[in-house]
Amino acid sequence: MGLAKTEEFTLEQNELASVAKALGHPARIAILQYLIRQRSCVCGEIVDELPLSQSTVSQHLSELKKVGLIKGDIEGPRVCYCIDAKAWDKMKNKLQQLMDSFQDPSCC
Repeated sequence: MGLAKTEEFTLEQNELASVAKALGHPARIAILQYLIRQRSCVCGEIVDELPLSQSTVSQHLSELKKVGLIKGDIEGPRVCYCIDAKAWDKMKNKLQQLMDSFQDPSCC
């Protein structure tokens, strides 16, 4: 497999691509929707909401945390997760700018 050559692209392009990749799995979308509905940090109950094992849910949480969409705080033996509001707004704005940059469907 060839190299991605990510260094050839802007920081913004790389950030958007990372977020898009993280959003590219339905389990991660389900996790985000669950966290949004809860409106507070969630400790451990996420696995009860998905048809996945604890280890698989942990991997998905890790990917979402890596791109900054969620944050996790350790509370005793558990990690509590919630939406990182500041990072969420930043990515929302960047995605909105990308979508808004398309003006006229003049081709095809």
